[in-house]
Amino acid sequence: MIMKTLSIILFLALAASSIQAQRIKGSDTVLPIAQQTAERFMALTPEARVTVTGGGTGVGISALLDGTTDIAMASRPIKFSEKMKVKSAGKEVEEVIVAYDALAVVVHPSNPVKQLTRQQLEDIFRGKITNWKQVGGDDRKIVVYSRETSSGTYEFFKESVLKNKNYMSSSLSMPATGAIIQSVSQTRGAIGYVGLAYLSPRVKSISVSYDGKHYAPPSMESATDKSYPIVRPLYYYYNKENSEQVAPLVNFILSPAGQEIIKKSGYIPVK
Repeated sequence: MIMKTLSIILFLALAASSIQAQRIKGSDTVLPIAQQTAERFMALTPEARVTVTGGGTGVGISALLDGTTDIAMASRPIKFSEKMKVKSAGKEVEEVIVAYDALAVVVHPSNPVKQLTRQQLEDIFRGKITNWKQVGGDDRKIVVYSRETSSGTYEFFKESVLKNKNYMSSSLSMPATGAIIQSVSQTRGAIGYVGLAYLSPRVKSISVSYDGKHYAPPSMESATDKSYPIVRPLYYYYNKENSEQVAPLVNFILSPAGQEIIKKSGYIPVK
């Protein structure tokens, strides 16, 4: 009887230790689904404690490297330079795709322009096209809003749309997606980019074409069937040595319940 009691105590202690306080930090794009899935996970697992904060992909990965977060949220793959830092620290990082996201190009609601090609977007964000009349709009100066360089969204847009060319030097860097929504909604000549889930009636999204023929608006449907071209995976990164600790939370976001939360939040499920 004593041995049985000790076994039960040991089992409970091990179960409690496997679900410790979790810290998630990084991408502002991933932030909403990380918060919502963490809240649901804690509701189902009362002994779990999860804190979620943003700051950008680069901030999250840096925090993972210095041990101040357990999971880094990222809207781009880990860079080679970051991998080298992991390797030099004698660690190994695990990568998990938790969702997909369409990146919407947004303008002021009064802007008559409805569609743009990838080349036109490149020319706008590189400063070669400077007036909306050059792409069928009003005679108005284009004001370019971008994310800060630590943002995974900044990196992905540069890679996919600008083909790794540099943004124009006079583009206005915003610290978060919400700041881009606010700025574009208040500036008649503005253009920017945000994750699909952040789309708001305060701004107008643009249909995009990469081949100059087939245009598609950003939506759950067009992102899922790949007719909309600016789609990217969203990631969780964690140290392999912490796999057992983070497994319950990671498994939950990948479960049918977690993926349903992702879908309802305006993101594209992995499964």
